[in-house]
Amino acid sequence: MVHIITDSTSDLTVQEAEALNVRLIHMRVIFEDGVYTDGVDITKEEFYAKQAEAKVLPKTTQLNPQEYCDAFQPLLEDGDEVVAILVSSKLSGSFQSACIAKEMLEGGERLHLVDSLNATLGEGLLVREAARLRDAGKSAADIAAALEDLRGRVRFIAFVGTLKYLKMGGRISASTAALGTMLHISPVVAVVEGEVKAVGKLRGSQKILAYTLDFAREYPVDTRHCVVFGHSRCQETMEAYRDKVTEALGIRDHTWDELGAVIGTHAGPGCYGLAYIGLK
Repeated sequence: MVHIITDSTSDLTVQEAEALNVRLIHMRVIFEDGVYTDGVDITKEEFYAKQAEAKVLPKTTQLNPQEYCDAFQPLLEDGDEVVAILVSSKLSGSFQSACIAKEMLEGGERLHLVDSLNATLGEGLLVREAARLRDAGKSAADIAAALEDLRGRVRFIAFVGTLKYLKMGGRISASTAALGTMLHISPVVAVVEGEVKAVGKLRGSQKILAYTLDFAREYPVDTRHCVVFGHSRCQETMEAYRDKVTEALGIRDHTWDELGAVIGTHAGPGCYGLAYIGLK
């Protein structure tokens, strides 16, 4: 049997993970008043509510090797294979912890670790691909190899609705935030070589669709794979965006998730976007 494991930075809900027969390892989120287990002690709705009241941005903590051992060992002891799709090694030390855990475990040769080089929607997209390949009867080694090929073709862009949290995190100055708010500027963020980076800025929400279609022309969508849309506390806005994008690009296979702590910490509410696998 092949088991698929991912961490909660993939932003799959518990219900989605169960439907896909995927095991979740829950990361932790640190607020001023304590540490919360992502998706266990704090929901996404609660995360954004606490973020709105926080004076200091929350942080996520990396998992340690023993926590990965605890997740992997029972499955390996049963003689099964495991594919673990984890948050980008350029965003967290968790992948390195998983590598250490693999060396500690008996049967580690049946454990296949995949550095997603992504987070949130992009990581979740790879998890869905892993589940599809497993259900098609592929071996753990074949699944891991396929994901390592696909990860470089994952495209993720999102449009930030508020500059408040970028200012709080020191990513932009207070004056830049004030001017940007006045001019209705929306920063564009993307995952570039495993890191979340600002790649542009738009003035006015009406330009977001045009930017998306231009992006898709530069990096064409491989419609053989699912497209994942996402939002942070702005579902109606995302749905309107999704409907326009899917119609314009002829996308039929798509789903959506709510962005969690990885993007949400710096983007805040009102952020939305998509992830897909490109043809190149």
